[in-house]
Amino acid sequence: MKKGYFTFVLHSHLPYVLGHGKWPHGTDWLNEAAAETYIPILLACDGLVKRGISPKLTIGISPVLCEQLAHDSFKSEFDEYLKQKIEAAGNDASEFHRTGQEDYHRLAHLWEDFYRQIQSKFRGDYNGDLISRFRDLQDGGHLEIITCGATHGYLPLLSQDVSCQVQIKQAVSSYNRHFGRKPKGIWLPECAYRPAYEWSPPVKVEGLSESYKRKGVEEFLSENGLEYFFIDSSTLKGGKAIGVYIDRFDALKTLWSKFEEQYEPRSEDEEKTPLSVYLVGNKEGQKPVGVFTRHPDTSLQVWSGEWGYPGDGNYLDFHKKRFPGGHRYWKVTSPKSDLADKQIYDPDIIMGRLEENADHFTGLIHDSLIAYEKESGNQGILVAPFDAELFGHWWFEGPGFLQKVIEKLSVSEQVELCTAGEYLEKQKPTRIVSLPEGSWGEGGYHYIWINEWNQWTWKHIYEDELEMMKLAGRYNGAGEIEKRIVRQAAREILLLSASDWQFLISTWAARDYAETRVAAHHDAFKRLSSMADRADNLSDGDLTYLMELEKRDDLFPDIDPNWFAKVEFPCK
Repeated sequence: MKKGYFTFVLHSHLPYVLGHGKWPHGTDWLNEAAAETYIPILLACDGLVKRGISPKLTIGISPVLCEQLAHDSFKSEFDEYLKQKIEAAGNDASEFHRTGQEDYHRLAHLWEDFYRQIQSKFRGDYNGDLISRFRDLQDGGHLEIITCGATHGYLPLLSQDVSCQVQIKQAVSSYNRHFGRKPKGIWLPECAYRPAYEWSPPVKVEGLSESYKRKGVEEFLSENGLEYFFIDSSTLKGGKAIGVYIDRFDALKTLWSKFEEQYEPRSEDEEKTPLSVYLVGNKEGQKPVGVFTRHPDTSLQVWSGEWGYPGDGNYLDFHKKRFPGGHRYWKVTSPKSDLADKQIYDPDIIMGRLEENADHFTGLIHDSLIAYEKESGNQGILVAPFDAELFGHWWFEGPGFLQKVIEKLSVSEQVELCTAGEYLEKQKPTRIVSLPEGSWGEGGYHYIWINEWNQWTWKHIYEDELEMMKLAGRYNGAGEIEKRIVRQAAREILLLSASDWQFLISTWAARDYAETRVAAHHDAFKRLSSMADRADNLSDGDLTYLMELEKRDDLFPDIDPNWFAKVEFPCK
């Protein structure tokens, strides 16, 4: 008799970067993630399946990421990127050999081999189509793919219920187009949840009321057939919310210091546990939605760059790179080491470190689930959710860690691997709970996504939301040119609404780029709105501009502006 179940939940997402720059900010973000995370995760899954082990990953691929990975321009850009990385590794190898640095020379050849393998898989077995390979693994029962908000819009702060509706409806439509079925689960952007209540806009814009009734996020999920989502443990049971990125970005520490004095954690509810699944939503005639909770102790073992596994001094350091080429030749050494003090990476000891870390991690899983089963008599599920890009991109050895943990659990007599959807079907939870507003951020609230640095972005979003509703209201009676304009306006406001921009501004990771993107999509939306008003009298320049936008921001061919016109199930 198994004591409980386990699943990794990997959230894969990048904002729309095709046609919006290349390096240091732009398409190379997507190229790096594909080479260092998405393909290595596929390789790990393929290797496990060939050995008769079903990994049972629960993996989210955001709709906007699906659109990019399936786009022809990504396939050509990525192939060129891999050629450059292989060439750079070869150049490094030649220079290291010429200058007698044989340890570095060996590592350069390892990089050359790494990118050649990625290139071979991408061109050969995957035929340039990563989405199809993920789909094949799902169709084979080896993983479960979940969706996300269409462009990762931060649902609690959008000013209109139609905006939340479009994020979910477009997500379901896009998923069906890419994976040939409806999604069961969703990763809420930034794990941000808001219940139904009388809501007041945090930014004042002409046309917005002082306060008005809003639907709970779970209502949009239920209405569109989604069965479950994920939250942080503090959202479920109170206690201190711990941000997973605050150790990586000094700017977040600065922001948090301004909000910390106002923060009072909710008292912890000892009756609720992250090892159980609950239901949210008790609206008459509407099916409640399941909610899975991040297990804090095991998750921090992986998330923390300071004392978690990725901080092991033997693993490859993320920050120190050799230019040109950008390859990495140094180990973490210690989390507090200056770049100048980083020592050379030794790949020969890595398997031993991964073995030890995987043993420790699986031990925590066993102990937690066995204790819960003994105390409650129930078979719980331990959910370990992470941004997928942690594995391979931030933590180069991460895909190997995933593979080793799954290998060990596949032969466990006490813990069974299981996707989130499979567990929900097995256990059929019945307890309905109420959840407070919150997210994954330090303090569990919205300060990362709305603060003195990025509040201005919401003014643009709120203005354009109101205008988009007007445009959508006349869509059905419009001529073909006006319909094209309104469809493109819908794409622009979805791109404008991506939560990535506020995050990048708050972390200073790519602040100028994010601010430029907000301004560009807002300006595009405003011009399209103006063009819609004179659709019968457009200049040649207007038509050229429309065609260029349709080419640049070429996503969601199935977008339906009617979703912006009215709420399908209005708030009562």
